[in-house]
Amino acid sequence: MPKMKTKSGAAKRFKVRAGGSIKRGQAFKRHILTKKTTKNKRHLRGSVDVVASDVKSIRAMMPFA
Repeated sequence: MPKMKTKSGAAKRFKVRAGGSIKRGQAFKRHILTKKTTKNKRHLRGSVDVVASDVKSIRAMMPFA
C-alpha cells in the first residue's frame, strides 16, 4: 500500500484550526483592484471558514491535518 500524501496545493491554501474548522483566504484580492470599491476590498480582508459542503473533500486532500 503506498503512503498517504497531503495534496501540497491544499496544504498551502487551507489551515485546520484547533477546533477542527478549516479556514481559507478570500479570493478576488490579488489584482485589478482599481475598479473594485474600497468597501469591497475591505470586506475581502482576512480569512473565512470553508463552506460545509466543501469540508469533506478538503479533509480528503489533507489526511494528516
